[in-house]
Amino acid sequence: MSASTPLKSVAGLTVLITGAAQGMGAVFARTACLEGARRVILWDISSQMLSAVSKELEQLDSGSVIHTQVVDLRNQAAIIAAADQSLAAGAVDVLVNNAGVVTGTSFAKHRTEQINDTMAVNALAPMYLTHALLRQMGQAGSPARILTIASAAALVSNPNMSVYAASKAAAMSWSDSLRLELEREADSDIKVTTFCPTYVSTGMFAGARSMLFTPIMDTEYVTAKAWSAMLRGTPLVLLPWTSKFGQLLRGVLPRGAWDLVADRVLKIYSSMDDFTGRKRQTPDNEPVS
Repeated sequence: MSASTPLKSVAGLTVLITGAAQGMGAVFARTACLEGARRVILWDISSQMLSAVSKELEQLDSGSVIHTQVVDLRNQAAIIAAADQSLAAGAVDVLVNNAGVVTGTSFAKHRTEQINDTMAVNALAPMYLTHALLRQMGQAGSPARILTIASAAALVSNPNMSVYAASKAAAMSWSDSLRLELEREADSDIKVTTFCPTYVSTGMFAGARSMLFTPIMDTEYVTAKAWSAMLRGTPLVLLPWTSKFGQLLRGVLPRGAWDLVADRVLKIYSSMDDFTGRKRQTPDNEPVS
């Protein structure tokens, strides 16, 4: 296993954030600027929202150079082309795979394009982008970090979240497997963090209900936790504590008993009954909850 170089901040580093125009992505971008990142690269599908967040970041007068790129994460060729453009100005030191989409309805009501979009943005895009950047990460002598925002849905089945849960389970498994591969490389100083929160108040899960002892979490709080974990190189983070407790119960209870507890006690299975989400004409490339 390779040793980890401590990373106290992203000062002087290049940070790339997907889904950076709003929600957790915009907070990640602001944090990078305030810590003195040399270059902050913002990816999103909305040019208008990217322009707005870029202007806000420039007003911080942090000295960070802000680059924006309109990228459709459903399109592999677009991801590779945008990654090449970013790399032309130098390696990326910190990658935040943050963008995501959700369709909160029964599987039978999913349209084929919704299934394809969810799997493309949530599962495949982080793989394509990381693969495009990986060879150059950590080559400049600085430690590198990869943070992938997965979801507690990757660990707990939930009605009206079948495709989203599948996409996040794929993202989580891939991310943590990548971590293990890199830890086996003696000369690697790339640390991978997989972050799995429950619902976050970004608007992406508008209408979702809080669960027992598990309120809808504040965006700033969750982003700060994810950022700190990334800097430390923490492998896997489940948030809040009830996610860990739920995993324990799910592991020890018979399936029927767990379903009863999850449904009637923890209120997990009804948490998406009133889901509305944010109305969009294009995929919602904001942070995943």
